[in-house]
Order: sequence, then structure tokens, then C-alpha cells
Amino acid sequence: MADDMPQPVLYPYQQRYLRDASRFKAGMWSRQTGKTFTTTLEAVLDVLQAEAAGRVSRWTILSVSQARAMDAMDSGVKLHLRAFKAAFEALEMPFESDELAQVVKLPGGSYIRAIASKPSTARGMSDNLILDEFAHHQDNRAIWTALLPVVSKPGLKLRVISTPNGVGDKFHDIMTAPDSIFSRHVVTIQDAVADGLPRDIAELKRAMADSEAWAQEFECQFVDAASAWLPYELIGACEHSTAGDAAAYTGGPCFVGMDIAARGDLTVIAVLEEVGDVLWCRELVELRRSSFAEQLAALDRVMRGYRVVRCAIDQTGLGEMPVEEAKRRHGMLRVEGVLFTAARKLGLATALKQRMEDRALRIPPRPELRVDLHAVKREAGATGAPRLVAERTEAGHADRFWAMALATAAGQGEIPVYAYEGFGRRSKGGLSDLGLDDAPRDPWGDY
Repeated sequence: MADDMPQPVLYPYQQRYLRDASRFKAGMWSRQTGKTFTTTLEAVLDVLQAEAAGRVSRWTILSVSQARAMDAMDSGVKLHLRAFKAAFEALEMPFESDELAQVVKLPGGSYIRAIASKPSTARGMSDNLILDEFAHHQDNRAIWTALLPVVSKPGLKLRVISTPNGVGDKFHDIMTAPDSIFSRHVVTIQDAVADGLPRDIAELKRAMADSEAWAQEFECQFVDAASAWLPYELIGACEHSTAGDAAAYTGGPCFVGMDIAARGDLTVIAVLEEVGDVLWCRELVELRRSSFAEQLAALDRVMRGYRVVRCAIDQTGLGEMPVEEAKRRHGMLRVEGVLFTAARKLGLATALKQRMEDRALRIPPRPELRVDLHAVKREAGATGAPRLVAERTEAGHADRFWAMALATAAGQGEIPVYAYEGFGRRSKGGLSDLGLDDAPRDPWGDY
């Protein structure tokens, strides 16, 4: 930065960050220590220096939401420009069909803009980039894949700033990788106060009244249990190389969970075989953009191929019709429809977690399953009871998690004794023993 340019009064940790001119720079700072303020100041100083030298500099801020983008501009970029008495034009411009960019343009052609982030908005740019609160961006791995080519042009800078949000996401990778290309700055609340920031740490900690949240939000610790219902460590402890292999089925009693999707998300059928006191995943059936007829045909195959004791199916929304048809085909006692109320979801998730904590579940070591199981987060509801949420991404909506949870819950309790009848010998409403050719057509199967 130019020596003759007036500088705002900054704390030492902010000064250290600004003096670091690395091309790739990451900041993991405590809440309310000025990370967005400081990073937008760096962008403003850069565009002002470019304007003074007759050059053009362009910056884009990818924010976690449209409201956050506006705040980064109003409380950061515009505030700094006014402090420097710089001439600029503030605009709101369409960026995509459903997105608006907050933009400040300077007389020489330089600009700073802020938009809500998603994978599509990260493509097609050629700007210096700021990823604001990156750990909290939806599907930040997909965003990372889309944006890295943006800064491939020599000289462009990338700034990634955030508080932690559990382990396993891309921000965690950036801050912990031993061979990271990033220059990394970590500022805890204790660091900031030691450098002069006026905060009462003891008062803040008492007000937070949550040791895990305090560790994450103010001490910059990656606390997996603070957000994820199933930590990666727990998931890894239940993985087994032979799980997920249908050929390993021993003929024991099985429990099935089916998460139904009408549009976009995955339909997943999880098959768990009881071997002693352990449930082994024998198969995960995954269907995308399939008709209800195709989904029911997949369930028919599972019910024929395994000794299924109980099957629990998501009955929420458009699941009503498939559940009724599954009951007609496979029996009212074997098939249960489950409505996904908040309380029922918590019960299903608790059953799955308890099984895993007891090491009484074996799952295949597949990355996509691992990600889905970790995707469900715990938040405090309005009454203080846990509320479970999961981001909807291009890969789905934690569909494998809920199929596994449904199957696990179906495996609770004693195993009833049924008089089993070969599926192909049923005279009404059944399918042929080997296929669908002789089956009556579903009147709503292509719905």
C-alpha cells in the first residue's frame, strides 16, 4: 500500500494481515474481530492504488447470502471509500437471472462487487476474490471447484475468511492441510484482546453458556460435535471393507429403509442384515429422477432378494401413494410409512447414532455415504430441543442418511415371525417371480 495514503487506526493483528501481500491468504478469526472489515479494506486499498497508477483492479466478494453481501458493501467497502473521500458510484446490478450484485465503480474502471455465493456464480469471472465466511457457504466444496480457475490468471489474489464450522468442509482443509499454498492467519478472541480489542472475555463466555459453541465461534477450534450429528470419527469407526456387498448376505433377517424422492434428490433404499447384535449394510440402492413405478420395482427386488422383516418408508408429502402401494404389495405388517415430523426425525437420527456409538452398525467405506452421514447438522430449536437440518446440494439432501436411519429404526425391537409366501406365487396385485413383465400396470406409476 502507498506510504502517503492515510490509514485507519487498526489493531496489530489487522495490520499484520494487511501487510501480508500473499497471493493466496486465509484468515480464521473469532467472531466480531473485524475480519470482513479488514479484508474489504485490503480490497479498497488495492483499487485506490490501481486508480492512482492508471491501472484497473477488480474484486468480487462471494458472501453466504444476499443480506451478507449488502452488509459487506455497506459496513466495509463503502465505509472505507468514504473515509478516504474517494469518488465512487454505488449500483445494484443483475448478475444472474435470480441474483443481484452490489457494486461500487470507480472513475478509472476499477470496481468491487458482492454477490451471494453458489457454484454457478463462481464461474466466468476474472477478478480478485474474497470468500466471506466461507465455512458457512452451502456446498463450499463445489464452490471451490468452480472458483479456483477464476484466480488461475497470474497476479489475481484469493482471500478466504471465516470462523470454523466443524470439520470436513473445504475451509477446514484450507486451514489444516500440512502443505497448504495459503498464508494463514488465526486470530482467537484472546489474541484480539491481547492486541487491544476492547472485549470482556469472561462476560462473553458466560453469555454464550455453551463450551462447544464458545470453542468454535471465539477460540477458532474445529469442533466437529458442535454441528455434525455424526462426526467423521464416529462414521469412520463403523466402516468395514466388506459392508455394502450384496454377495455377502448370509440369509439372516433384514431391515429396510427407503427415502423417497419425487424430483431431483436421490431415492435411496438401505438394506441392513442382522448378524448377531450387529446390523450389516448389505446394499444401498440409489435412484435419481426415477418414476414411482421404477422406485417400487427396486423395492420389489429388495423384498424378494432378502428376508425382510420390516421396511420403513418416508411417507412425507408425495410418499403417501408409494407407501400405500408398498403395503398392498408386501403386507401391512412388514411396511411402515413414516411421516418426517421434527420429533420423528430426531428419533430416527438418534436410533442411527446410538447404533453407531455402540459400534453395532457396519457401513461401506464410500465417500458419498460418508459425506451424506456427516451432512446432517444439529441446531438449537426455538424450545431448546435439537433440530436437525441438512443443506440441499447438487448431490442430494442427505438422502443416504435418512435411508440408513429408517432402516436402523426398523431394526429396533423383537423380530416377529411371519409365514412367508413366495412373492411370485401371489395371485393378486403381485409381480412375477423374476421380473415386471406380467405385473399389472400402475395407474399412477409415471407420476
